[in-house]
Amino acid sequence: MITAKDLTKEAPRSLCQRVKGYAVLARMADKGRATINGTMGDYHFNCPLDNMLFSFKGVQAEDVKSLLASGATDEQVAAWLDQNGIPKTADEIKAWSDSVEAIQPYQDPEDRDWFAAECARLGINPVKSRLCDYLDTDDRLSFAR
Repeated sequence: MITAKDLTKEAPRSLCQRVKGYAVLARMADKGRATINGTMGDYHFNCPLDNMLFSFKGVQAEDVKSLLASGATDEQVAAWLDQNGIPKTADEIKAWSDSVEAIQPYQDPEDRDWFAAECARLGINPVKSRLCDYLDTDDRLSFAR
């Protein structure tokens, strides 16, 4: 077994927490390690959010999962991303991470109704809330019970 959060007892880190400039990486790594250890709870590795990072870098989820299974730290995963897949400059990584942090599902007509209902359930304003705000609030309230 590797060291991993037990996601049946605590939430993964925020989508917006960056590791070496990469948004998504911290949350993806928490979910990947928990999946390997069988402690993922209701969370899913290789979900659409994780795939935003995998697609941006042009890497495969299974390769990242193998890296996590080897015991790689977050920093080692970031270094691996820097060396594999589609080459990206620090500015490109920052711009991509900024764009992930700025996602506001309410602004997308296809997601508006779903997001408004989810935000109402959580007591947050859908018009002003980013995806990060929604996920962080949902995680916090899920484990406050």
